[in-house]
Amino acid sequence: CARVIAEKIIAVLKKDAITAIRYRNGFVLSSLAQMAQLVTFYYLARAVGPQFRPEGMPYFLFLLIGTGFYTFLLSGIHSFLKTVQDSQQTGTLEVLLTTATPAAVLVSLGALSAFGEGLLQFAVYVGAGIIFFAPAMHFSAAACGLAFLLSILSAFGIGLIAAGVQISIHKGSAVLWLLGSGAWLMSGTLFPVTTLPKPVQFVSNLIPFTHSLAAMRLGLLDGSFKAAAHEVEILSVFAMFLVPAGILFFSQMVRRARQNGRLSFY
Repeated sequence: CARVIAEKIIAVLKKDAITAIRYRNGFVLSSLAQMAQLVTFYYLARAVGPQFRPEGMPYFLFLLIGTGFYTFLLSGIHSFLKTVQDSQQTGTLEVLLTTATPAAVLVSLGALSAFGEGLLQFAVYVGAGIIFFAPAMHFSAAACGLAFLLSILSAFGIGLIAAGVQISIHKGSAVLWLLGSGAWLMSGTLFPVTTLPKPVQFVSNLIPFTHSLAAMRLGLLDGSFKAAAHEVEILSVFAMFLVPAGILFFSQMVRRARQNGRLSFY
């Protein structure tokens, strides 16, 4: 079974790589937009001044890692929703979800290439920011790797929940927009969570993105695993809860839609 899934992953990545090469202008334009954002953040950090060091780090690097990693995670989550929406619009969802491949695996395969493209853009974004605008950094490969993996797993679970909502009530976009807007404000993307009111800080700590950004910042900027260990532990709890919850919720929504005969509705 693992070998079959691996073959399907390779096939999906190969197909999407060919498509990306054929339509590479989109990646170029996206990279130019990212460069413009980097320049904006650089001058914003200069305007704020070097004395402002949220969580003990330069504000530009705080913005760079926060916005880059948050965008990467949110776009990955959105890809689950987009996979279902595209299949609904083309009328192929019912056919796809009646194949031998489990529904959750099938949707995940559709979102896989979006994570790959997002990872490349995140690497270019952060790499360019460091090369052109920031000094050399001391990072912990173990902390960064674990923060990245656990954040991906959490995003996987949330993505399946969003896809399940889309199948159930066709309002997955609204739910994801609400989640994305709230998390953008409360997860410490642009400013430290500690500046928020205490009740909002409590809610912020219940959002996995908050700990994803904190762990990635500490892993990239502190240079020791110990600094990011607490955030990594919290992320592991989120991942252990969200992955099975996402698979269970999505499978349940697919099963219910089949029973009600609404799987092909849009």
